[in-house]
Amino acid sequence: MSDIKRVSDHSFAAHCLDGRVFILANNVSSGIDSTFLNLSGNMGETYPQSIGGYKIVPFGADNQLPSHIRDIVDSNNLVPGIIERQAGLLFGQGVFLNQLMFKDGEISHLWMEDKDIQEWLDSWDYISYIKGCMVDYLHLKGFFDAKYLTKGHRIGLTPQIAYLEHIPAKNARLEWTETRKLKDVKHIIVGDFENYCTTTGVRRYPVFDRKDPGKHAVSASYNNTYSFARDFYSVPQFWGALRWIVRGSEIPLIFKYVTDNGLNLAYHIHSNSAYWDYRRNVLRGAHPDWSDAEVETEIGEITRKLLDSMTKVLTGKENAGKFFHSIDIVDDMGHLSEWKIEPVDQKIKDFVESQLKISEASVSAITSGMGLHPSLSNIMVNGKLASGSELLYAFKLYLHSDVEIASNAILEPINQAIAFNFPGKNLRLGFYHKSLQSEEALTSSSRLKNQ
Repeated sequence: MSDIKRVSDHSFAAHCLDGRVFILANNVSSGIDSTFLNLSGNMGETYPQSIGGYKIVPFGADNQLPSHIRDIVDSNNLVPGIIERQAGLLFGQGVFLNQLMFKDGEISHLWMEDKDIQEWLDSWDYISYIKGCMVDYLHLKGFFDAKYLTKGHRIGLTPQIAYLEHIPAKNARLEWTETRKLKDVKHIIVGDFENYCTTTGVRRYPVFDRKDPGKHAVSASYNNTYSFARDFYSVPQFWGALRWIVRGSEIPLIFKYVTDNGLNLAYHIHSNSAYWDYRRNVLRGAHPDWSDAEVETEIGEITRKLLDSMTKVLTGKENAGKFFHSIDIVDDMGHLSEWKIEPVDQKIKDFVESQLKISEASVSAITSGMGLHPSLSNIMVNGKLASGSELLYAFKLYLHSDVEIASNAILEPINQAIAFNFPGKNLRLGFYHKSLQSEEALTSSSRLKNQ
Protein backbone atom coordinates (compact mmCIF):
# COMPACT_ATOMS: atom_id res chain seq x y z
CA MET A 1 0.00 0.00 0.00
CA SER A 2 1.47 3.35 -1.02
CA ASP A 3 -0.88 5.81 0.68
CA ILE A 4 -4.45 6.47 1.84
CA LYS A 5 -6.42 9.52 0.70
CA ARG A 6 -9.62 10.88 2.21
CA VAL A 7 -12.64 10.83 -0.10
CA SER A 8 -15.12 12.26 2.42
CA ASP A 9 -15.63 12.52 6.17
CA HIS A 10 -16.55 8.85 6.31
CA SER A 11 -14.69 7.13 3.47
CA PHE A 12 -11.12 6.75 2.26
CA ALA A 13 -9.31 5.43 -0.82
CA ALA A 14 -6.36 3.09 -0.31
CA HIS A 15 -3.92 3.20 -3.24
CA CYS A 16 -1.84 0.03 -3.64
CA LEU A 17 1.55 -0.22 -5.31
CA ASP A 18 0.18 -2.56 -7.97
CA GLY A 19 -2.29 0.12 -9.15
CA ARG A 20 -5.40 -1.17 -7.41
CA VAL A 21 -7.59 1.21 -5.39
CA PHE A 22 -9.90 0.17 -2.54
CA ILE A 23 -12.63 2.30 -0.97
CA LEU A 24 -12.79 2.06 2.82
CA ALA A 25 -15.83 3.16 4.88
CA ASN A 26 -16.02 3.87 8.58
CA ASN A 27 -17.57 1.21 10.81
CA VAL A 28 -21.32 1.74 11.19
CA SER A 29 -20.95 1.96 14.95
CA SER A 30 -19.06 5.25 14.80
CA GLY A 31 -19.90 8.89 14.12
CA ILE A 32 -23.00 9.90 12.20
CA ASP A 33 -23.98 6.37 11.19
CA SER A 34 -24.33 5.23 14.80
CA THR A 35 -26.57 8.21 15.43
CA PHE A 36 -28.92 7.13 12.64
CA LEU A 37 -28.98 3.50 13.74
CA ASN A 38 -29.48 4.14 17.43
CA LEU A 39 -31.82 7.12 17.22
CA SER A 40 -34.32 5.54 14.87
CA GLY A 41 -36.38 4.38 17.85
CA ASN A 42 -35.77 5.74 21.34
CA MET A 43 -33.06 8.28 20.42
CA GLY A 44 -30.88 7.00 23.25
CA GLU A 45 -33.36 8.10 25.93
CA THR A 46 -33.86 4.62 27.43
CA TYR A 47 -31.14 4.93 30.05
CA PRO A 48 -29.58 7.95 31.78
CA GLN A 49 -25.97 9.05 31.51
CA SER A 50 -23.97 10.36 34.47
CA ILE A 51 -21.90 13.50 34.20
CA GLY A 52 -20.65 15.80 36.93
CA GLY A 53 -22.50 13.73 39.52
CA TYR A 54 -25.89 14.21 37.84
CA LYS A 55 -28.01 11.83 35.77
CA ILE A 56 -29.04 13.34 32.46
CA VAL A 57 -31.22 12.36 29.52
CA PRO A 58 -28.70 11.87 26.70
CA PHE A 59 -29.38 14.04 23.66
CA GLY A 60 -28.85 11.32 21.09
CA ALA A 61 -27.28 7.88 21.47
CA ASP A 62 -23.85 9.40 22.13
CA ASN A 63 -25.23 12.59 23.75
CA GLN A 64 -23.95 14.64 20.80
CA LEU A 65 -27.01 15.04 18.57
CA PRO A 66 -26.88 18.88 18.37
CA SER A 67 -23.24 18.73 17.28
CA HIS A 68 -24.01 16.03 14.71
CA ILE A 69 -26.90 18.06 13.27
CA ARG A 70 -24.63 21.13 13.10
CA ASP A 71 -21.91 19.23 11.22
CA ILE A 72 -24.38 17.63 8.80
CA VAL A 73 -26.09 20.94 8.03
CA ASP A 74 -22.86 22.92 7.69
CA SER A 75 -21.46 20.50 5.11
CA ASN A 76 -24.49 20.76 2.82
CA ASN A 77 -24.94 23.43 0.15
CA LEU A 78 -28.74 23.64 0.48
CA VAL A 79 -29.81 23.22 4.09
CA PRO A 80 -28.15 26.31 5.67
CA GLY A 81 -29.74 28.55 3.04
CA ILE A 82 -33.16 26.94 3.49
CA ILE A 83 -33.01 27.35 7.27
CA GLU A 84 -31.88 30.95 6.82
CA ARG A 85 -34.83 31.54 4.51
CA GLN A 86 -37.20 29.91 7.04
CA ALA A 87 -35.86 32.22 9.73
CA GLY A 88 -36.34 35.27 7.52
CA LEU A 89 -39.87 34.29 6.57
CA LEU A 90 -40.78 33.57 10.18
CA PHE A 91 -39.22 36.75 11.56
CA GLY A 92 -41.02 38.83 8.95
CA GLN A 93 -40.80 42.58 9.56
CA GLY A 94 -39.81 42.12 13.19
CA VAL A 95 -41.15 41.36 16.66
CA PHE A 96 -43.86 43.62 18.04
CA LEU A 97 -46.46 43.70 20.78
CA ASN A 98 -49.99 42.78 19.84
CA GLN A 99 -53.35 41.77 21.22
CA LEU A 100 -55.69 39.16 19.79
CA MET A 101 -58.99 40.59 18.58
CA PHE A 102 -62.18 38.77 17.59
CA LYS A 103 -64.37 40.58 15.09
CA ASP A 104 -67.17 39.20 12.92
CA GLY A 105 -66.10 35.67 13.73
CA GLU A 106 -62.50 36.18 12.63
CA ILE A 107 -59.27 36.45 14.59
CA SER A 108 -56.91 39.36 13.98
CA HIS A 109 -53.86 40.88 15.67
CA LEU A 110 -54.11 44.43 16.98
CA TRP A 111 -50.52 45.69 16.89
CA MET A 112 -49.70 48.40 19.41
CA GLU A 113 -46.95 49.99 21.48
CA ASP A 114 -46.56 49.87 25.25
CA LYS A 115 -43.95 52.10 26.88
CA ASP A 116 -43.44 50.04 30.04
CA ILE A 117 -43.02 46.71 28.31
CA GLN A 118 -40.79 48.19 25.60
CA GLU A 119 -38.52 49.78 28.20
CA TRP A 120 -38.11 46.39 29.87
CA LEU A 121 -37.37 44.72 26.52
CA ASP A 122 -34.84 47.41 25.62
CA SER A 123 -33.04 46.91 28.94
CA TRP A 124 -31.62 43.64 27.62
CA ASP A 125 -30.87 42.22 24.16
CA TYR A 126 -34.22 40.57 23.53
CA ILE A 127 -33.78 40.45 19.72
CA SER A 128 -30.59 38.39 19.97
CA TYR A 129 -32.32 36.13 22.47
CA ILE A 130 -35.24 35.53 20.09
CA LYS A 131 -32.96 34.92 17.10
CA GLY A 132 -30.87 32.41 19.06
CA CYS A 133 -33.98 30.52 20.15
CA MET A 134 -35.29 30.61 16.57
CA VAL A 135 -32.09 29.11 15.12
CA ASP A 136 -32.11 26.23 17.63
CA TYR A 137 -35.82 25.63 17.07
CA LEU A 138 -35.46 25.44 13.28
CA HIS A 139 -32.58 22.96 13.66
CA LEU A 140 -33.97 20.83 16.51
CA LYS A 141 -37.63 21.84 17.00
CA GLY A 142 -36.76 22.88 20.52
CA PHE A 143 -34.46 25.19 22.52
CA PHE A 144 -33.23 25.92 26.04
CA ASP A 145 -33.31 29.23 27.87
CA ALA A 146 -32.74 30.66 31.34
CA LYS A 147 -34.72 33.31 33.23
CA TYR A 148 -33.12 35.62 35.81
CA LEU A 149 -35.09 37.48 38.47
CA THR A 150 -34.34 41.05 39.50
CA LYS A 151 -32.16 41.35 42.59
CA GLY A 152 -34.92 43.17 44.48
CA HIS A 153 -36.65 39.91 45.35
CA ARG A 154 -33.81 39.24 47.84
CA ILE A 155 -34.97 42.12 50.04
CA GLY A 156 -38.68 41.41 49.79
CA LEU A 157 -39.62 43.43 46.73
CA THR A 158 -42.12 41.98 44.28
CA PRO A 159 -40.16 39.56 42.10
CA GLN A 160 -39.85 40.28 38.40
CA ILE A 161 -37.97 38.62 35.59
CA ALA A 162 -35.00 40.83 34.73
CA TYR A 163 -34.03 39.15 31.45
CA LEU A 164 -33.96 35.89 29.55
CA GLU A 165 -30.88 34.15 28.13
CA HIS A 166 -30.69 31.68 25.28
CA ILE A 167 -28.69 28.52 26.09
CA PRO A 168 -27.19 26.79 23.02
CA ALA A 169 -28.65 23.30 22.63
CA LYS A 170 -25.22 21.68 22.56
CA ASN A 171 -24.63 22.98 26.11
CA ALA A 172 -27.86 21.89 27.84
CA ARG A 173 -29.43 18.58 28.84
CA LEU A 174 -32.52 17.48 30.73
CA GLU A 175 -32.06 15.89 34.12
CA TRP A 176 -33.20 12.28 34.23
CA THR A 177 -36.58 11.42 35.70
CA GLU A 178 -37.74 7.87 36.37
CA THR A 179 -41.26 8.69 35.21
CA ARG A 180 -39.89 9.31 31.69
CA LYS A 181 -42.20 12.31 31.36
CA LEU A 182 -40.95 15.70 30.25
CA LYS A 183 -43.27 17.50 32.65
CA ASP A 184 -41.59 15.74 35.59
CA VAL A 185 -38.06 16.92 34.78
CA LYS A 186 -36.88 19.00 37.75
CA HIS A 187 -33.58 20.47 36.54
CA ILE A 188 -31.66 21.51 33.41
CA ILE A 189 -27.95 20.63 33.40
CA VAL A 190 -25.68 23.11 31.56
CA GLY A 191 -22.07 22.56 30.49
CA ASP A 192 -19.78 22.01 27.51
CA PHE A 193 -21.12 18.57 26.63
CA GLU A 194 -19.37 18.57 23.26
CA ASN A 195 -16.10 18.32 25.19
CA TYR A 196 -17.59 16.22 28.01
CA CYS A 197 -17.61 19.25 30.40
CA THR A 198 -13.95 18.59 31.25
CA THR A 199 -13.02 22.28 31.46
CA THR A 200 -16.34 23.96 32.29
CA GLY A 201 -17.89 21.57 34.78
CA VAL A 202 -21.70 21.60 34.97
CA ARG A 203 -24.31 23.95 36.38
CA ARG A 204 -27.71 22.78 37.57
CA TYR A 205 -30.75 25.02 37.13
CA PRO A 206 -34.24 24.31 38.47
CA VAL A 207 -36.91 24.11 35.79
CA PHE A 208 -38.98 27.27 35.38
CA ASP A 209 -42.29 26.99 37.25
CA ARG A 210 -45.09 28.44 35.13
CA LYS A 211 -47.46 28.53 38.08
CA ASP A 212 -44.92 30.42 40.24
CA PRO A 213 -42.47 32.31 37.95
CA GLY A 214 -40.85 34.08 40.92
CA LYS A 215 -40.01 30.86 42.75
CA HIS A 216 -36.33 30.63 41.69
CA ALA A 217 -33.73 33.38 41.33
CA VAL A 218 -32.49 31.63 38.18
CA SER A 219 -34.43 28.95 36.35
CA ALA A 220 -34.23 27.25 32.97
CA SER A 221 -36.63 25.54 30.60
CA TYR A 222 -36.75 23.34 27.54
CA ASN A 223 -39.25 24.72 25.04
CA ASN A 224 -40.25 22.50 22.15
CA THR A 225 -42.92 21.21 19.83
CA TYR A 226 -43.69 17.60 20.62
CA SER A 227 -42.28 14.96 18.24
CA PHE A 228 -44.40 11.86 17.83
CA ALA A 229 -43.54 8.99 20.22
CA ARG A 230 -40.52 10.85 21.70
CA ASP A 231 -40.37 10.98 25.49
CA PHE A 232 -38.04 13.94 26.01
CA TYR A 233 -36.28 15.75 23.18
CA SER A 234 -37.88 16.66 19.88
CA VAL A 235 -36.22 15.90 16.56
CA PRO A 236 -35.96 18.29 13.59
CA GLN A 237 -38.56 18.33 10.86
CA PHE A 238 -35.94 17.13 8.38
CA TRP A 239 -34.97 14.10 10.50
CA GLY A 240 -36.06 11.65 7.82
CA ALA A 241 -34.01 13.50 5.17
CA LEU A 242 -30.72 13.40 7.10
CA ARG A 243 -29.36 10.48 5.09
CA TRP A 244 -30.10 12.36 1.87
CA ILE A 245 -28.42 15.48 3.28
CA VAL A 246 -25.28 13.47 4.05
CA ARG A 247 -25.25 11.78 0.63
CA GLY A 248 -25.93 15.05 -1.19
CA SER A 249 -23.03 16.69 0.67
CA GLU A 250 -20.57 13.97 -0.41
CA ILE A 251 -21.21 14.23 -4.17
CA PRO A 252 -19.02 17.37 -4.66
CA LEU A 253 -16.25 15.62 -2.71
CA ILE A 254 -16.58 12.56 -4.95
CA PHE A 255 -16.24 14.77 -8.04
CA LYS A 256 -13.21 16.47 -6.50
CA TYR A 257 -11.61 13.11 -5.79
CA VAL A 258 -12.25 11.89 -9.34
CA THR A 259 -10.79 15.10 -10.76
CA ASP A 260 -7.74 15.22 -8.50
CA ASN A 261 -6.93 11.54 -8.21
CA GLY A 262 -8.68 9.78 -11.09
CA LEU A 263 -6.66 7.61 -13.49
CA ASN A 264 -7.90 9.62 -16.52
CA LEU A 265 -6.33 7.33 -19.14
CA ALA A 266 -6.85 8.01 -22.84
CA TYR A 267 -5.00 4.97 -24.27
CA HIS A 268 -4.01 1.49 -23.18
CA ILE A 269 -0.71 0.38 -24.71
CA HIS A 270 -0.10 -3.38 -24.95
CA SER A 271 3.53 -4.51 -25.27
CA ASN A 272 4.25 -8.21 -25.56
CA SER A 273 6.78 -9.76 -23.21
CA ALA A 274 8.54 -11.38 -26.20
CA TYR A 275 9.55 -7.92 -27.39
CA TRP A 276 11.29 -7.13 -24.11
CA ASP A 277 12.95 -10.55 -24.00
CA TYR A 278 14.33 -9.79 -27.45
CA ARG A 279 15.68 -6.41 -26.26
CA ARG A 280 17.30 -8.05 -23.25
CA ASN A 281 19.03 -10.63 -25.44
CA VAL A 282 20.30 -7.88 -27.74
CA LEU A 283 21.74 -5.99 -24.75
CA ARG A 284 23.39 -9.09 -23.32
CA GLY A 285 24.98 -9.83 -26.72
CA ALA A 286 26.29 -6.27 -27.03
CA HIS A 287 27.44 -6.10 -23.39
CA PRO A 288 28.41 -9.60 -22.18
CA ASP A 289 30.04 -8.11 -19.08
CA TRP A 290 26.79 -6.53 -17.81
CA SER A 291 25.01 -8.00 -14.81
CA ASP A 292 21.26 -8.68 -14.82
CA ALA A 293 20.72 -5.51 -12.76
CA GLU A 294 22.56 -3.41 -15.34
CA VAL A 295 20.52 -4.97 -18.13
CA GLU A 296 17.26 -4.17 -16.28
CA THR A 297 18.42 -0.61 -15.67
CA GLU A 298 18.98 -0.14 -19.38
CA ILE A 299 15.61 -1.75 -20.14
CA GLY A 300 14.01 0.78 -17.82
CA GLU A 301 15.70 3.64 -19.66
CA ILE A 302 14.59 2.25 -23.02
CA THR A 303 11.04 1.95 -21.69
CA ARG A 304 11.04 5.56 -20.47
CA LYS A 305 12.29 6.93 -23.80
CA LEU A 306 9.82 4.79 -25.71
CA LEU A 307 6.83 5.87 -23.62
CA ASP A 308 7.94 9.51 -23.78
CA SER A 309 7.99 9.36 -27.56
CA MET A 310 4.59 7.67 -27.63
CA THR A 311 3.17 10.30 -25.28
CA LYS A 312 4.28 13.04 -27.66
CA VAL A 313 2.63 11.23 -30.54
CA LEU A 314 -0.66 10.40 -28.81
CA THR A 315 -1.37 13.69 -27.01
CA GLY A 316 -2.05 17.24 -28.14
CA LYS A 317 -4.10 18.57 -31.04
CA GLU A 318 -0.94 19.57 -32.92
CA ASN A 319 -0.03 15.87 -33.25
CA ALA A 320 -2.83 15.05 -35.69
CA GLY A 321 -1.46 12.98 -38.55
CA LYS A 322 1.61 11.70 -36.70
CA PHE A 323 2.17 7.97 -36.40
CA PHE A 324 3.98 5.50 -34.19
CA HIS A 325 6.18 2.74 -35.60
CA SER A 326 7.01 -0.55 -33.90
CA ILE A 327 8.59 -3.82 -35.01
CA ASP A 328 6.57 -7.00 -34.69
CA ILE A 329 8.49 -10.11 -33.68
CA VAL A 330 7.72 -13.72 -34.55
CA ASP A 331 8.74 -16.15 -31.80
CA ASP A 332 10.16 -19.66 -32.25
CA MET A 333 6.64 -21.10 -32.40
CA GLY A 334 5.63 -18.77 -35.20
CA HIS A 335 3.39 -16.60 -33.00
CA LEU A 336 3.31 -12.91 -33.74
CA SER A 337 4.39 -10.61 -30.89
CA GLU A 338 2.95 -7.20 -31.61
CA TRP A 339 2.19 -3.87 -29.97
CA LYS A 340 -1.38 -2.62 -29.64
CA ILE A 341 -2.67 0.84 -28.75
CA GLU A 342 -6.33 0.95 -27.73
CA PRO A 343 -8.40 4.00 -26.70
CA VAL A 344 -9.75 3.71 -23.16
CA ASP A 345 -13.46 4.32 -22.56
CA GLN A 346 -13.50 5.52 -18.95
CA LYS A 347 -17.33 5.72 -18.78
CA ILE A 348 -16.80 9.04 -17.00
CA LYS A 349 -19.93 10.45 -18.64
CA ASP A 350 -22.06 7.64 -17.22
CA PHE A 351 -20.48 8.10 -13.81
CA VAL A 352 -21.05 11.87 -13.78
CA GLU A 353 -24.64 11.52 -14.99
CA SER A 354 -25.43 8.93 -12.32
CA GLN A 355 -23.99 11.16 -9.58
CA LEU A 356 -25.93 14.16 -10.88
CA LYS A 357 -29.14 12.12 -10.80
CA ILE A 358 -28.40 11.22 -7.18
CA SER A 359 -27.78 14.91 -6.51
CA GLU A 360 -31.14 15.84 -8.06
CA ALA A 361 -32.88 13.19 -5.98
CA SER A 362 -31.18 14.51 -2.84
CA VAL A 363 -32.31 18.07 -3.64
CA SER A 364 -35.91 16.90 -3.94
CA ALA A 365 -35.71 14.85 -0.73
CA ILE A 366 -34.01 17.66 1.20
CA THR A 367 -36.48 20.38 0.18
CA SER A 368 -39.42 18.09 0.92
CA GLY A 369 -37.96 17.14 4.29
CA MET A 370 -37.29 20.77 5.21
CA GLY A 371 -40.99 21.56 4.73
CA LEU A 372 -40.46 24.73 2.71
CA HIS A 373 -41.87 25.15 -0.78
CA PRO A 374 -39.07 25.14 -3.43
CA SER A 375 -40.20 28.54 -4.70
CA LEU A 376 -39.68 30.04 -1.24
CA SER A 377 -36.31 28.28 -0.99
CA ASN A 378 -35.17 29.93 -4.25
CA ILE A 379 -34.49 26.47 -5.68
CA MET A 380 -34.91 25.75 -9.38
CA VAL A 381 -37.31 22.91 -10.24
CA ASN A 382 -36.78 21.28 -13.65
CA GLY A 383 -34.40 24.09 -14.54
CA LYS A 384 -36.94 26.87 -13.84
CA LEU A 385 -37.60 29.28 -11.00
CA ALA A 386 -41.14 29.68 -9.70
CA SER A 387 -43.38 32.31 -11.24
CA GLY A 388 -44.62 35.30 -9.30
CA SER A 389 -48.05 33.78 -8.73
CA GLU A 390 -46.53 30.50 -7.48
CA LEU A 391 -44.31 32.45 -5.12
CA LEU A 392 -47.24 34.52 -3.84
CA TYR A 393 -49.50 31.55 -3.13
CA ALA A 394 -46.66 29.54 -1.58
CA PHE A 395 -45.95 32.48 0.72
CA LYS A 396 -49.62 32.81 1.69
CA LEU A 397 -49.80 29.08 2.42
CA TYR A 398 -46.66 29.33 4.56
CA LEU A 399 -48.07 32.24 6.58
CA HIS A 400 -51.38 30.51 7.21
CA SER A 401 -50.02 27.05 8.03
CA ASP A 402 -46.42 27.18 9.29
CA VAL A 403 -46.03 30.41 11.24
CA GLU A 404 -48.27 30.07 14.29
CA ILE A 405 -46.90 26.82 15.74
CA ALA A 406 -43.28 27.92 15.40
CA SER A 407 -43.88 31.50 16.63
CA ASN A 408 -45.88 30.31 19.66
CA ALA A 409 -43.10 27.89 20.65
CA ILE A 410 -40.26 30.38 20.13
CA LEU A 411 -41.95 33.37 21.80
CA GLU A 412 -43.73 31.48 24.58
CA PRO A 413 -40.99 31.98 27.24
CA ILE A 414 -40.69 35.72 26.66
CA ASN A 415 -44.47 36.08 26.60
CA GLN A 416 -44.64 34.22 29.92
CA ALA A 417 -42.21 36.79 31.32
CA ILE A 418 -44.31 39.69 29.96
CA ALA A 419 -47.46 38.22 31.53
CA PHE A 420 -45.66 37.82 34.87
CA ASN A 421 -44.00 41.26 34.89
CA PHE A 422 -46.97 43.20 33.52
CA PRO A 423 -50.16 41.48 34.67
CA GLY A 424 -53.40 42.77 33.19
CA LYS A 425 -51.85 44.28 30.06
CA ASN A 426 -52.90 41.31 27.94
CA LEU A 427 -50.13 41.92 25.38
CA ARG A 428 -47.88 39.43 23.66
CA LEU A 429 -44.94 39.59 21.31
CA GLY A 430 -45.52 38.27 17.82
CA PHE A 431 -43.80 38.17 14.45
CA TYR A 432 -45.31 40.85 12.25
CA HIS A 433 -45.99 39.98 8.60
CA LYS A 434 -47.32 42.83 6.53
CA SER A 435 -48.96 40.56 3.98
CA LEU A 436 -51.18 38.98 6.64
CA GLN A 437 -53.85 41.49 5.53
CA SER A 438 -56.77 39.67 3.98
CA GLU A 439 -57.34 40.00 0.23
CA GLU A 440 -60.92 41.08 0.96
CA ALA A 441 -59.59 44.21 2.68
CA LEU A 442 -57.85 45.39 -0.50
CA THR A 443 -59.42 47.15 -3.46
CA SER A 444 -59.12 45.60 -6.89
CA SER A 445 -56.53 48.18 -7.96
CA SER A 446 -54.48 47.64 -4.79
CA ARG A 447 -54.66 43.87 -5.23
CA LEU A 448 -53.28 44.14 -8.77
CA LYS A 449 -50.62 46.56 -7.62
CA ASN A 450 -49.44 44.21 -4.84
CA GLN A 451 -49.20 41.34 -7.31
